Amino acid sequence: MALIEGFRIQNYRALKDISMGRIGTDKDLKKAKPLTPLTAVIGKNGAGKSSIFDAFGFLADCMETDLETACNDKGRGGFDKLVTNGNEKEPINITIYYRESGNDRPITYEISIGKSKNGPPIVLSERLRQRAKNQSKGSPKSFLFLELGKGTVWVGDEALEGESGGEHQKKEVTFAPHKLAIVSLAEQYSENPRISKFKAFIKAWYLSYFYPDAARQISQSGVQKHLNLHGDNVGNVVQYLERNHPKILNRILEDISSKIPGIGTIKTYRDAVTNNLYLLFQDKGFNKPFTQQQMSDGTLKMFCYMLLLQDPAPPPFICIEEPENGLYHKLLETLASEFREHATGRKGGSQVFITTHQPYFIDALEPDEVWVLEKKSDGISTIKRASEYKYVKSMVEEGQPLGDLWYSDYLDAS
Repeated sequence: MALIEGFRIQNYRALKDISMGRIGTDKDLKKAKPLTPLTAVIGKNGAGKSSIFDAFGFLADCMETDLETACNDKGRGGFDKLVTNGNEKEPINITIYYRESGNDRPITYEISIGKSKNGPPIVLSERLRQRAKNQSKGSPKSFLFLELGKGTVWVGDEALEGESGGEHQKKEVTFAPHKLAIVSLAEQYSENPRISKFKAFIKAWYLSYFYPDAARQISQSGVQKHLNLHGDNVGNVVQYLERNHPKILNRILEDISSKIPGIGTIKTYRDAVTNNLYLLFQDKGFNKPFTQQQMSDGTLKMFCYMLLLQDPAPPPFICIEEPENGLYHKLLETLASEFREHATGRKGGSQVFITTHQPYFIDALEPDEVWVLEKKSDGISTIKRASEYKYVKSMVEEGQPLGDLWYSDYLDAS
């Protein structure tokens, strides 16, 4: 499965400059640890956890629309509200370092976004880089590089800047800088699969904006393969699984019944007159089932997570902010284990990225899977892997739960 080994975010809200994992521009790449398949970010309120989540969302939105729309979408308030306070003249920079599969050479994507002279945000520079097959050291080489909408693309699966034959595969390109060039390039140069795959990778991200009231909405009947970002099509997904993957649905029902006592069967009901689609939850203590409108926040949330993790064609990257909200605290370690099993499964699941401030959830994780985000006195956030804190790794190995150590301020740089 595709995997983000690391990323860097600069000048995005409180994130003046943070790096997580391994990125392609690291001088000593072999010593840098990549991100784990399951990664969690913890921190106090206001530390910037939501900003990391939103930076992923911002990049994904830029794939769907122009930069100005993405800057204003989801209550972001425009480019001027996104840049780090006091650093308004500097651009927003995002670097993603990923590999399409375990056997592929990693690719570095770098995007720099600033303001044009007349105000709207524009792409200042955009680059895709990769090491050559025989290159083990040094910086990766470009196969796409543009500045202010003008630049070069090297066409072909192996073509790179400065490589033999590269001049014959080099094409000069021009794009309007208010959109990402890779969106158009993936369509124009289909013979360069690296660009197409990267665009498809980002567009397939699942960034959860789920809230229980959305899952309570009554939708119109009609199968849908995947849970959407808000969870308001949960009935349509169950309808799809009933028809096409009954074994998967039965497995989900068995899982949720074991985790939430009292829940028996869950099935869909279509009103023939209105075409409304209802989810019917059969509680073992009652003769009549309940609809999704009557179910608790925690039950709906847990059920949606199970649908997401059991998707027959899961997204490559799942990002969830504070999954603990509305869940009984004893379910959190179970949920963390479910996320890890999905992320590390042999059949290939999704890379899972979580933001949380719940110690019970962290208890189920390893120090290498957890990153601690802290806001300093100057309002700027820093981040550090839990395993890098003094004594923490050895204390976990001796049996101390990681969440307890965080609660006891062992994961506090101050």
